[in-house]
Amino acid sequence: MATKHVLNDPRELVNESLTGLGRLNPALTVDLVNRVALLKQVPKDRVALISGGGSGHEPAHAGFVGDGLLTAAICGNVFASPNVGQIRKAIDLVDNNKGTLAVIMRYTGDVLLFGLAKEQHAVTNPDKPFRLTVVGDDVAVPRTQGSLVGRRGIAGTVLVYKIASALADQGADIDEVYELAEYVAEQVGSIGAGLNHCHIPGTGPGEAHLAETEVEIGMGIHNEAGIAKIPLPSSAELMKKMLAYITDITDKERAFLPFKHDGKDEVILLVNNLGGMSELELSSIANDAVKELEEKGKAKISVKRIIVGTIMTSLNLPGFSLTTLLLPRDGAKYSSAKILELFDSPASAPGWRFTAKGEPGVPAAPGSSSAAAPAAIKSGGAPIAHVDYAVFEKVVSAAAEAVIKAEPEITRYDTIAGDGDAGLTLKAGAEGVLAAFKAGKVDKNDAVTAILNLAQVIEKEMDGTSGALYSIWSNALASGLSLSAKAASSSTATSSVWAAALEHALKILYTYTAARRPSRTLVDPLAAFTESFGASKGQDLASAVKEAAEASEKTKDLVAKAGRAAYVDREGLQEAQVPDPGAHGVATIVKAIQAAL
Repeated sequence: MATKHVLNDPRELVNESLTGLGRLNPALTVDLVNRVALLKQVPKDRVALISGGGSGHEPAHAGFVGDGLLTAAICGNVFASPNVGQIRKAIDLVDNNKGTLAVIMRYTGDVLLFGLAKEQHAVTNPDKPFRLTVVGDDVAVPRTQGSLVGRRGIAGTVLVYKIASALADQGADIDEVYELAEYVAEQVGSIGAGLNHCHIPGTGPGEAHLAETEVEIGMGIHNEAGIAKIPLPSSAELMKKMLAYITDITDKERAFLPFKHDGKDEVILLVNNLGGMSELELSSIANDAVKELEEKGKAKISVKRIIVGTIMTSLNLPGFSLTTLLLPRDGAKYSSAKILELFDSPASAPGWRFTAKGEPGVPAAPGSSSAAAPAAIKSGGAPIAHVDYAVFEKVVSAAAEAVIKAEPEITRYDTIAGDGDAGLTLKAGAEGVLAAFKAGKVDKNDAVTAILNLAQVIEKEMDGTSGALYSIWSNALASGLSLSAKAASSSTATSSVWAAALEHALKILYTYTAARRPSRTLVDPLAAFTESFGASKGQDLASAVKEAAEASEKTKDLVAKAGRAAYVDREGLQEAQVPDPGAHGVATIVKAIQAAL
């Protein structure tokens, strides 16, 4: 659980956050005394929509104050309802000629305090209509358990007031807006999942509630426990489990939405970040969620719109929620087209995410597009530099296996000295090389062609800087083999031919990197090995490997001059006393080659 926060005084965090929101949105004004965010220009001829609740769920709800969304939002303390005085003040601030609708989440404090404000308003302002829609979209709590309190409100609440607000923009009266909000609230189902609990600013360190290998399904947005802790499955499997809670009409405890499963069900899908998920993960989750809904054969559920992003959080909780808004079928009071029209209507608020006005795009089928084809590789005919294939495969495979085994260690070094991807990048290349041998995609006669075959694997499988360096080097090695074999008038890849080819490859690599040893990069052991092996004309492999290993070890004490490590705190890096991860990878490879021979 992450327990560190950037703030001044925890007691002032809500007010300072609201002040920052006001700076961000010039159409907004903030009443800090009552913690109300509202439009500077409140329309007098439009139904006002307000919401509110405890803070800690940002951007909900203050981040949705803007044209086409909320007129005002009231903020309580973190995870605590605003008081009735705050709510009454917000109602007064949005005073208009058509009435006010409050859309809130079903939590006891919110319901009681907004309800009290509603009753007080009715007494003092009998001619100014006020309506209250309470949203309970969380399907995690079963019917029998929540029979008295009802379902909790979570991210689906935002969809309710987005659509209701759009109808208000069209000039609808208070009853029309209220009836639509009530309808949408009944058609929304949500469920969350967390990898851990969130931490409340200003409180002591929390305890880990989940093992590193667990996920909790059904967590609430106030650290409420979920309905199941399970071993963390793949994203696709997790989507299957979570969406079943929303869509399974045979589950008598949770069949809250009237799905028909006849292939004609349509939904709006919301994938919501609960605070600590990366955008990279969210998009992948969205992809799996859409596939799970739409690839059910006759029971498929069509996703007509999708919104992905940070909509309603639980502070820094590492998790997400899924929401489906089941669109109307024939015979309903509202049409699917009308709901989609309202959802698509323009909205201008900091918290509202981009949504395409149309159905989700269909990505290209796997393999329908590919990278530019590499240059054709010569095959057949007399070899340029003959190689003993059995020995070549044994040596290269041993190096690849050694890299795979060393991946955790290389990753640990790179987590300290770089961006943490070096081990996995090298492992991907190594696994690709082994797969190429297994599939018979490596030339069995000519060293030049074989190296080019492996170079293509490296280009495809290894990303980033190290992938580029290995690709350049391996292509240059193939070129060097061809040149050195011809220069030696040899049709065999002898030790001296390999030595000259390695020198050529290093020379070419130097044209693309400024790193020279000592530089705390993979160049250190690579250059040490190449220079030593070249000096012996390929006759002293042991000395070359020793030089490479020593060069790698010396990187522990070097100041990084190139690569990601050049941006890392120098003192901290030297205190850590770890070798450069790329250098360690090269040393691992040459040691494995020596051992295999």
